[in-house]
Amino acid sequence: MIQIESLLSARLFLAPRLSGGHIYFVSNLSGRLSLYAMEARAGGSVPRPVLPPEIALQNPELIGGHLFYPFPQLGKMLLMLDQNSDENYQPMWVPLDGGYPEPAFGDAFAGKRVACVKCDAECGWIYFHADTKATPMQEAWRANAKTGKVEKLDESLYGCYVVGVNADHTKLLIGDGYTVADNVLYLWTRRSGRKLLYGVPLEQRVEGQTVPLNGIGQAYFTAGDRGVLCTTTLFEDSYGLGYLDLKSAGKKLPDMQPVKIVGKRHTGLGELSAVEHLEGNRYSLHYNIDGVSWLYEAAFDEARLTMRISRLVAGEGALGNGVLEAPSYDPETKTHALSFCTATTPTQLISVPAKGKPISHTDEKLLGIPAHWLAAGEDASFTSHDDLRVSARLYLPAAALKFKGPRPLVYYVHGGPQSQERPNFAWFSMPLIQFLTLNGFAVFVPNARGSSGYGLDYTKRVDHDWGGQDRLDHVHAMTQVLPKHKRVDVSRAAVIGRSYGGYMILTLAARHPALWSAAVDMFGPYDLFTFMARLPESWQTYFHLALGHPERDRDFLIERSPRTHIADVQCPMLVIQGQNDPRVVEQESRDVVEQLHARGKPAEYLLFADEGHDVIKFANKVTCYNAITDFFKTHLGGGK
Repeated sequence: MIQIESLLSARLFLAPRLSGGHIYFVSNLSGRLSLYAMEARAGGSVPRPVLPPEIALQNPELIGGHLFYPFPQLGKMLLMLDQNSDENYQPMWVPLDGGYPEPAFGDAFAGKRVACVKCDAECGWIYFHADTKATPMQEAWRANAKTGKVEKLDESLYGCYVVGVNADHTKLLIGDGYTVADNVLYLWTRRSGRKLLYGVPLEQRVEGQTVPLNGIGQAYFTAGDRGVLCTTTLFEDSYGLGYLDLKSAGKKLPDMQPVKIVGKRHTGLGELSAVEHLEGNRYSLHYNIDGVSWLYEAAFDEARLTMRISRLVAGEGALGNGVLEAPSYDPETKTHALSFCTATTPTQLISVPAKGKPISHTDEKLLGIPAHWLAAGEDASFTSHDDLRVSARLYLPAAALKFKGPRPLVYYVHGGPQSQERPNFAWFSMPLIQFLTLNGFAVFVPNARGSSGYGLDYTKRVDHDWGGQDRLDHVHAMTQVLPKHKRVDVSRAAVIGRSYGGYMILTLAARHPALWSAAVDMFGPYDLFTFMARLPESWQTYFHLALGHPERDRDFLIERSPRTHIADVQCPMLVIQGQNDPRVVEQESRDVVEQLHARGKPAEYLLFADEGHDVIKFANKVTCYNAITDFFKTHLGGGK
């Protein structure tokens, strides 16, 4: 019998950062996420803890900024710490050699939820995004690690993120955003405050005005503050680079000019997902192509507006067909630090020096599970009801397991909605998918419209349409596509999803009950009114724009809320929730269970008292994965 502990025995290695001859990283070596360090040389050293064992960190992929950042000149580390995944992060100092966290800037951020968005270890400047959660305003702050000085820079209803800083920290680029890719960029100086640099602020728009989506994300001042290099969708739906000339614009706002990228080696559908300034005119370009990662080094020719790729860092060979999590660069050693995994191999810490081959610092393996028992997955993309291509993968039990006949189906819906399911062993879903296939289930994983990773137009198709065309993609797959797969038994099908995916499975179970024999909702919004009302006030603005306004869009939100259709649910349901979840609060999931029980429908409730919008502690994962798999075995059958 295969146990989930065999899959979870492979520890996570995340968010690596090189500094002072050491590689710092986040791992669950102790059963909970914590911070560790080891020597960066080939062969390394035994990892040593930087934090005491009782402290648990958040999943770095949820935090929205740096979880930690070393300041070697000061002999300490900045750490963003919350309490049992409640996401109320506060900046703390920890000695580089390890110790107990202490508040970094007194009570300057008391009562605020804080994210660390940029750091300059050499001069000590740290830039924060903060919100009080009790008001709609969001704030930009900076603090100095050397002097302890803290200052509020700006505030806005719509983000107020510091996205770029010049070399002497006298000029900032501050971004506001309304919905995905609908952004405005401001230039900030101490003398003038914020001044519009690019875009049309929401308050300046007139009714019926069409504003092109610019997709401005990361932004960097070029040498001498001559211009701004940024990511944008103005010239490519799949994201590219743009340039704003600050010297020649005069008193006019500069026009965005396209930057040509030369030398890409990948092919396929995907996006430019990130750009990082390395040093001088050198940058790294991170692409997500068909769900897997490609990382390049490139040089920017400002005069010719050309970004010329000079080196492939990851994307082929041993670093191919997988996912990079938060790659970073150490300018002192000119080395990239990577966390890399695939659908069948757990996360590994790898450094890629300027010359020579990549160096692996870990050799994580699954305990007692042969590699040929795992499911690599196969492409199962399909054309939906309106001829739109939907990317998908189908994971089937390996032939070596000798299961007979068509396999019962688990239909997995990712969260977001503007996210993507990738072959990422670091995320909750991939160990679950593997455990399900090891137990005889087929797992279908679509990236329905609204998913990221396939261009802006595809991503935007879910705005103001939760439970609309995205829902019909899933229905089409279940009724027209999957029945044609002879290895899948759609008469024994279950649906599972997390967050927005939980919303979608509640919707599918209620509005298309004949399709499902079981459903698992993990912290999914149930009533769109109470879901938004229970959010911190500073988070509500975005959802009023992207999902619907509780007054102006009342009828729409009623029609799209699973609550409206809950009486039509026929299949048994398992609801899973973290007590400390600030995104989908516990009462939202409790409402689902209580409403189902009130109607005499079977529903189980699994509540984790020390989790938030994820399940990250080892013992809780074991309980969660087993509960899901046993639930499906009970209601779908399985076996040889």
